[in-house]
Amino acid sequence: MEKSPLRIAFTGPESSGKTTLAVWLSSFLELPFIEEYARTYLADQIEYEQEDLDIMANKQVELWPKKGFVADTEMHVFQVWSQVKYAEVSPKISELLKQQHFDHYFLCAPDIPWEADPLRENPDDRQYLFEMYLDVLQKNERSFTILSGPLEKRQELIKVKVLSLLNA
Repeated sequence: MEKSPLRIAFTGPESSGKTTLAVWLSSFLELPFIEEYARTYLADQIEYEQEDLDIMANKQVELWPKKGFVADTEMHVFQVWSQVKYAEVSPKISELLKQQHFDHYFLCAPDIPWEADPLRENPDDRQYLFEMYLDVLQKNERSFTILSGPLEKRQELIKVKVLSLLNA
């Protein structure tokens, strides 16, 4: 497939398939895959403060190339994370969110089995978090597609949407 200038982001609750699908799409489109910086930042520490979210969010944005790429996290993730953990969103994250531009977002539903991970914190409220993501995407008037069901179904939905974006 010809290289695309698209900027695509995957978002949604923990353990909902974001990374798996982002890696797959980056390969399909032959675009760079930009991983979630929080995993690197928190690799040697489980405890963190609200200020750490600002550091991680800022670094995440710095990793994004100017042109096409696929990201498995973005600023809505930091917005929801901050709201859930600290009941507020910092001015830094709010500003990064306003400046963020993706051509399309894929919101992953938590209808796949939970996979435990030392950095995951919310195994029991993934549906509630999904509703939060849905709300922030709608309020920010983002172009998004909800992905649910088995991996193959999700991949087909992604292909259809991406091809329509490329042909627009």
